[in-house]
Amino acid sequence: METAATPVIHHLLILLILIVIAGMLAGRAALQLRIPDVAAFIIVGMLLGQGLHWINESSSSLINQLVLIVGSTVILFDGGRNISLTGLRKVKWTVALLSVPGVLITVAVVGTAIHLIFGLEWLYALLAASVIASTDPASIIPVFRQVSIRKKVRETVESESAFNDATGSIITFALIAAITGKSALEAGPLLYEFAYTAFGGIALGLLIGAFSVFIVAHLKLGILRDYTTIAMLATALAAYLFGDLLHVSGFMATFVAGLIWGNPRLLKLQLDEKESEIVHFSDNVTVMLRMLIFVLLGSQVDIALLLEYGWQSIAVVLVLMLIARPITVLVCSLPDRKAAWQKNELVFMMWVRETGVIPAVLSGMITSAGIQYADKIASITLMAILVTVLLQASTTAFLAKKLGMDSEA
Repeated sequence: METAATPVIHHLLILLILIVIAGMLAGRAALQLRIPDVAAFIIVGMLLGQGLHWINESSSSLINQLVLIVGSTVILFDGGRNISLTGLRKVKWTVALLSVPGVLITVAVVGTAIHLIFGLEWLYALLAASVIASTDPASIIPVFRQVSIRKKVRETVESESAFNDATGSIITFALIAAITGKSALEAGPLLYEFAYTAFGGIALGLLIGAFSVFIVAHLKLGILRDYTTIAMLATALAAYLFGDLLHVSGFMATFVAGLIWGNPRLLKLQLDEKESEIVHFSDNVTVMLRMLIFVLLGSQVDIALLLEYGWQSIAVVLVLMLIARPITVLVCSLPDRKAAWQKNELVFMMWVRETGVIPAVLSGMITSAGIQYADKIASITLMAILVTVLLQASTTAFLAKKLGMDSEA
């Protein structure tokens, strides 16, 4: 029996089956080639999208936006769950500096490069830079799950990727408002907006994380203990949703809720007997979401756009990787004497800064809003995603081994 919704359902099922089958084959190939699966997923997505035209899902479609948001949310929650708060305290100042001043440094350096290379006006150049300034947890966390990385470095880079999204998004939205004439760029309102968004996200994540883990893990009042993994998934999605509704950072709320779930002993709770069940569930869910996210992102790569602005976009990405990132890491890590950073650790952090889901979403919003030079911003964003994921993510394991990051200091 067919209804008006039948064609949509068929489309969704075909898309899901195609991506999952292609993703499994790509994941198997990545295992043989010893590269992160996210890189293989993007390549397969490009083949299925621009090559064979089997996937034609636009970046602004409901399906695409839902996959990106849900996927990033669950992956980010899982990343927070795997971080020890004890270890995070040792590098808290480095994480804080990378998450706020670090993003501003990146925007300034890369924005200058875009202004000079593309000849864009300063506001548009800084807007393009702000889109790609933050690192991406949906790219970094899966790579670090597949490569053995020194705990101190892993927790720093993963936490940075979770916290700096708020800074990058706030700068992006402020510049969009200034370009469209809705508001002026003023330090006071920007600082207020950042404080509200960031600290509101942290507070909300603490509240939702503590409440949900309590009703799961408490020995007497844990009424949802038999539904631990389902409650965990609901927590991740609820943290993002309520964050978005309250206009605070939903991604930050999700990450903080994950931290609470990963450190239940802070609340004198424990989930030890559920750990194997949680790990098995998380591994399967996150790998499928990685397939969906990165195959879709790959399928949306506009080859014509990259050819038109290819060399300029590559030049900007090289500035991002080889100039802005090293400066950012040095400026933000050297003042943190307590962290006692070693030279090899700093070099590794300079190289690891993948761009992915959040920049893709921001670039899509700019295109949908019809902002001038949106095509050039999209080209820069696409090139940053392709180069950082295919090059940096694929060489993470090699560099980790060379620098000794695959073992504890």
